[in-house]
Amino acid sequence: MNTLLSIETRNAVLLKMAVLLEREREAIISINKTDLEAYKGDDISMFDRLKVDDSKVDEMIKAVTHLASQDDPVGVERFSFKHDNGMQVYNKTASFGAVLIIYESRPDVTVEAAGIAFKSGNKILLKGGKESLRSNLKIVALWHEALKANNASTDWVEYLQFNRTETQAFLEKPTQKVDLIVPRGGERLIAFVKEHATCPVIISGRGNNFVYVHENADLDIALNVIMNGKSKISACNAVDKVLIDKNLHNKIDFIKRLISKLKASDIEILGDEATCQFDEISAFESDDIWYEEFLDYKIVIGEIASNADAIAKINTYSGGHSSAIITRDEAEAKLFMENVDTAAVYHNASTRFTDGGQLGLGGELAISTDKLHQRGPIGLQHLVTNKWYVHGNGQIR
Repeated sequence: MNTLLSIETRNAVLLKMAVLLEREREAIISINKTDLEAYKGDDISMFDRLKVDDSKVDEMIKAVTHLASQDDPVGVERFSFKHDNGMQVYNKTASFGAVLIIYESRPDVTVEAAGIAFKSGNKILLKGGKESLRSNLKIVALWHEALKANNASTDWVEYLQFNRTETQAFLEKPTQKVDLIVPRGGERLIAFVKEHATCPVIISGRGNNFVYVHENADLDIALNVIMNGKSKISACNAVDKVLIDKNLHNKIDFIKRLISKLKASDIEILGDEATCQFDEISAFESDDIWYEEFLDYKIVIGEIASNADAIAKINTYSGGHSSAIITRDEAEAKLFMENVDTAAVYHNASTRFTDGGQLGLGGELAISTDKLHQRGPIGLQHLVTNKWYVHGNGQIR
């Protein structure tokens, strides 16, 4: 077991990583091009997540630099109590120990998620997808260089170059200590980890996010929020479903404007019985489509009778990630936000803000759709457990 590194050492490693990422910027982008050229799949969202360009490297540098500036999440006092017998009792945050991150296609996870887990005092085990292997190995080599430069063991960041069979075997019978697993990827990856893991898993679940256009909506806000929700189709906070209140003022005109904007962005539009009356909207074959997360240039537009019906529909079909209501009515917004069962709820704003950096956390390990132990973006302050410290002078019970 590695002894907890001092906060000074952890911060120094993160800052050294920022320097190395800048130094190796061109090499990282060049190696990533090899991964991109080798990718033979047809998953456009995976390809988008795989790509590393200058802006992605900028984000990696910003992430580790910001992490180095944040307070130590380990050893924070949460509770204290002086026992009648004189014992002094404290409850403080503590690192998990070893965190395994299993992820697909995103080399930036090798920096950002690993950085959050490392700053939280954890040993990092990284299991990336084969499509991003070259990029990931290059970045892990930089982690090792940053650790060595600060007289820290390279064991703090380890890359597991396993195939699917080896990964399954490791999940079922780990050959080293693993305290927490965080899968980052599609539903198949998450289901695979849940099925085989023998230690706690934080579920970073599917998106399938909804926008409900209430009858008293500002139509310009509604258009902007929906279009922004489709601005990055590979994101888990993208919008897949739009519910339009049947009593919406200027409903026909609004739907025509929305169709025009979506078509201009080459987004396929599917609809229910009410909305497929429009020529540009195709009828979907089964209600099962309401469950689907698209990660594609595709959207469903349906009609809904009321706020209560919108809440019920979202709670039935959504992935528990994000949902939004567009309305001028504060009371209706409150009703929606209190009763929709998603990790983030929005009033007149885009679901694309469900992101650790955008919600003030500085970065995120994942976005949890579980309710334990953290819901929504998992930031630095959430990647800790707790421990009781009890100081006595011979007390017995």
